[in-house]
Amino acid sequence: MAVETVASATTTSPDFGPAVALSCRECGERVPLGPVFACAVCFGPLEVAYEFSSGAAEDAEGLRKRIEAGPHNIWRYAPLLPVPADVASKPNLNPGFTKLVKADRLARELGITGGLHVKDDSGNPTHSFKDRVVAIAVEAARNFGLTTLSCSSTGNLAGAVGAAAVRAGFRSCVFIPHDLEDGKVVMAAVYGQDVVGIEGNYDDVNRFCSELIGDPIGEGWGFTNVNLRPYYGEGSKTLAYEICEQLGWRLPDNIIIPIASGSQLTKIDKGLQELIKLGLVEEKPYKIYGAQAEGCSPVSTAFKAGHDVVRPQKPNTIAKSLAIGNPADGPYVLDIARRTGGAVEDVNDDQVVDAIKLLARTEGIFAETAGGVTIGVLKKLVETGQLDPAAETVAINTGDGLKTLDAVAPTTRPSAIIRPTLDSFREAGLA
Repeated sequence: MAVETVASATTTSPDFGPAVALSCRECGERVPLGPVFACAVCFGPLEVAYEFSSGAAEDAEGLRKRIEAGPHNIWRYAPLLPVPADVASKPNLNPGFTKLVKADRLARELGITGGLHVKDDSGNPTHSFKDRVVAIAVEAARNFGLTTLSCSSTGNLAGAVGAAAVRAGFRSCVFIPHDLEDGKVVMAAVYGQDVVGIEGNYDDVNRFCSELIGDPIGEGWGFTNVNLRPYYGEGSKTLAYEICEQLGWRLPDNIIIPIASGSQLTKIDKGLQELIKLGLVEEKPYKIYGAQAEGCSPVSTAFKAGHDVVRPQKPNTIAKSLAIGNPADGPYVLDIARRTGGAVEDVNDDQVVDAIKLLARTEGIFAETAGGVTIGVLKKLVETGQLDPAAETVAINTGDGLKTLDAVAPTTRPSAIIRPTLDSFREAGLA
């Protein structure tokens, strides 16, 4: 049985590599590494704290060479993650080190002169960035002797958990809103484990999972984005590491990041700060921009109003992977956007579809709706003067457009239907 396989792997002492504790973002309280996500003192969110090397020049150069000699996936950054040094030898999906595409044609369309790259995470094993975060959560689950992987999901995470659980020998049971896109439902269910639709939106699903985790039924369960959330979130740092390494170990000027819970954006910033402190990149100013869909834009709304509190919204957008009306990391996104001089912006559904098509026809990248939000917001930021077109910019595409075909299918049809003759081809005006 898979459960027996996982349990037997936990007879050795837990190994979290350079991670030494969990630290509260709000009050700084430190607690031992464990499957917990909230501070017992102030109820603030916990995140992984590390003890890295000094960051001296010789240490940085040695670490850089060690990383470059590592596998072509996220485990090349094992020295910076809460995982054992031998993590690459364990059964895992081994995501990461996806392409950083130099997007010159898209840059010309948008009027960007300083250079534009698209970090295309659709190349991960289940075709979204969620494979990164789940990979770290799997290692935490192994360390804690858990037997079942679970999550609340808007789609991509459910598929990533299902695939990673099968690969690593866990049982999985994932929870999704009942009305997700068919492509994402199929991708979650195809691995042969339990997929449960909950009547309601993502926030309803998340509330249910929070109740389940406190019930005896949830004993031995690892919810990747609840009790394993501190570790899960660290997977997003690898996007920052890869971008800087692929740029020749330097920081870009601007990064555009889609916002669902906001965790990806906050952890990318954390990753950039770690690279600076370790001396792996030269410190310079950079700006972080958040992207939301107009139909679910609580963080954008708060940013534009100058508020520090993010008021929940009821989602109504085709960008269902971003449809989290009460984003857990929303306030921290506001802090980062303001601290770095960036912004949080939103676009409507029509602009999302147009941006998906724009990216496809200029760079050959078919993004899901979240990617359409990111590129749509990038376009809007340039047009409104919020982003300097002469600065080097990286936009993140988090998933594959094949998962959200319904968004573009009505307006993306064959150029013509013809008879199998040359005359018919000419008559259609295509010769």
